[in-house]
Amino acid sequence: MLYERWLQIARNFPGEMALRDLTSGRQWTFRELERAADAPDGEPGKIAYPTGLSAEFVLSVLRAWRASQTICPVEADQRAPEIQSGLPAEIVHLKMTSGTTAVPRFVAFTAEQLMADAENIVATMGLRPDWPNLGVISLAHSYGFSNLILPLLLHGIPLILAGAPLPEIVLRAAEREPAVTLAAVPALWRTWHDAGAIPRNISLAISAGAPLPVSLEQQIFANGGLKVHNFYGSSECGGIAYDASAGPRRDESCAGAPMRKVSLSIAENGCLEVRSHAVGQTYWPEASPGLEAGVFRTNDLAEISNGLVYFRGRAGDQINVAGRKVSPETIEKVLAAHPGVRECVIFGVPSSDAKRGDMIVACVSAATNISGEILKQFLLAQVPAWQVPREWWLVESNFSNARGKLSRAEWRRRYLEKK
Repeated sequence: MLYERWLQIARNFPGEMALRDLTSGRQWTFRELERAADAPDGEPGKIAYPTGLSAEFVLSVLRAWRASQTICPVEADQRAPEIQSGLPAEIVHLKMTSGTTAVPRFVAFTAEQLMADAENIVATMGLRPDWPNLGVISLAHSYGFSNLILPLLLHGIPLILAGAPLPEIVLRAAEREPAVTLAAVPALWRTWHDAGAIPRNISLAISAGAPLPVSLEQQIFANGGLKVHNFYGSSECGGIAYDASAGPRRDESCAGAPMRKVSLSIAENGCLEVRSHAVGQTYWPEASPGLEAGVFRTNDLAEISNGLVYFRGRAGDQINVAGRKVSPETIEKVLAAHPGVRECVIFGVPSSDAKRGDMIVACVSAATNISGEILKQFLLAQVPAWQVPREWWLVESNFSNARGKLSRAEWRRRYLEKK
């Protein structure tokens, strides 16, 4: 089904530019890409592991589709997992998820589910063939695969692979086109903004992988009139919500409106539930009630108001202070407004006093020379005293990982290891 759809696309746009790889200096039309993918074939019934940020990733996907292989994309620094036998015949794609044990867990997808996600993304965001995607994010990650690979192969949206997200490379990658679409993560948008390296010919700007700070969104808009659209999705179900508004948001907790053909609701525990034809088939090798029958039950606490989705934190991240619960995002939002704070992450750790439950820790990357005491007084003027962190940890590191995610669990682990 996937390969047949690709052949239809390739033959509808034979002479149009499909793929440009700036690292190798090569370019393919849709006809040339079809021919390049003809050989060599993979082994039928085996797993294919596309990797990297080059044209070879795209060719590996096409060859796997042609050979009826199941695809499991892997990052360049990852080892290909050993897939156990017994994978259902209808499964064509596996996404690795970050589990808490050494045993990898996968989200399994059928061809119909992958196609539904691509259709929802193209229609909701308005991806266009005359606005090629500029590829700077991981192709193996769910975000890159759904926003770059599938629109190319299933909808004819050309892809330009920059090779690296360095400011000068991004500017050079975009300069040959009248208009481009650029999908990235907040950390990259901040880097490009600070360097004055956001291309002026971006017609569509997208940010996902982590919440896009409203302050950054507003700064980029004020500097050049570019609206960066916040996009929220998950490996289990693809796109969930998208901010299609023309101007910057005012509320950072607003993720946007539900994607096309995606139905959202709030469960009894306050968490968001997602229903759509793009929801994955199951977790594999062990199923879970959190993902079944076209429903994905997230751990994101949320509200839906006037057709928009607002996030209120994650169920597992809530901090229990003497019987009272607070979401770390609540404190982070206030603290991030201080001009001396570049980035911050709040988490709870066990208190030495068992009756107090958790102790709140603030990990801060400061833009200026500032002390924890100054930040403490700043918070005391705006939030209840019990929500003010008792421990302040000033660091120089960026908080986002390679995928742009804010790993609260990772910073909690580092804090406990240094104690």
